[in-house]
Amino acid sequence: MKKIIIGLILVGLIIAGYFTFKDKDTKDTELKNVKVGEVTHSVFYAPQYVAHSLGYFEEEGLNVEIILTAGADKVTAAVLSGDVQIGFCGSEATIYIYNQGEKDYLVNFAGLTKKDGSFLVARNKNKFKLEDLKGKHIIGGREGGMPAMTLEYALNNNGVKSSETNIDTSIDFASMSGAFIGGTGDYVALFEPTASQLEKQGYGHIVASIGKLGGDVPYTVYNARKSYIEKNPDVIKGFTKAIQKGLDYVHKHTSKEIAEIIKDYFPDTKEEELEEIVQRYKDIDSWYENTKISEKQFNHIQEIVKNAGKLDKKAPYNKLIDNTYAK
Repeated sequence: MKKIIIGLILVGLIIAGYFTFKDKDTKDTELKNVKVGEVTHSVFYAPQYVAHSLGYFEEEGLNVEIILTAGADKVTAAVLSGDVQIGFCGSEATIYIYNQGEKDYLVNFAGLTKKDGSFLVARNKNKFKLEDLKGKHIIGGREGGMPAMTLEYALNNNGVKSSETNIDTSIDFASMSGAFIGGTGDYVALFEPTASQLEKQGYGHIVASIGKLGGDVPYTVYNARKSYIEKNPDVIKGFTKAIQKGLDYVHKHTSKEIAEIIKDYFPDTKEEELEEIVQRYKDIDSWYENTKISEKQFNHIQEIVKNAGKLDKKAPYNKLIDNTYAK
């Protein structure tokens, strides 16, 4: 009888130990859910998709869901409402929010792209120069959006007045390529892979990189509410580290290798076309080396916004930029 009791005790201890370790393992592997609202879906954001595909977020304890939220205004609205925890859009959108007097404003904590990622597509093939845009109808994106403002800045700083062109900001971002295909405009500013697809379909010709014309800015960056960053430093730190791994990967690997990793995110684009597009973004030095957003770049984006007449007052770098976890 005594042996039976001892045996039962030992079995009980083994079972208890099993569940203790099982619970510990479950706890250790539990991921924190984070929703990210991205401004558009583009090969321009290759480092983000690399990080997502290769499990870099999971390595940092995060289960990241990327949700298309077309337009920077829509992204900031989603962050402010709590529909997503992290926004991914131009830093100019956070400037607008801050200048409107929002107390729990949005803070940018990690940079991904440092140039405008759109390309100017012409209806007719020509040896392009900025002067060609005089008197022309250009579908530029929404009013206050970076593609239109960067183009206007590039024109104004190269001897072409905005009044000499027609930069159309009345067409919704998602409808720009369709409007151009339908016959509207002489030029259109498009992200990849849309620009290349339109060119291959014979509707236009890529003639210039708006990013090269506009210079380095915190073009597409990650932001969150000030209060969220303060309450969730582990999330912000882990997220930033994962993005840095994605940036490291694209800088150390070929366009072919990158295309292989992100192809499932662009099922309608052939892998060889993806490779060409990735190389195009490499050629204009689109991506940050690390996630740190410099004051010089932040000031430059405000110059671009001011040039477009959309800046009421300059926003403070030390309030809207948080490089705490930048490499």
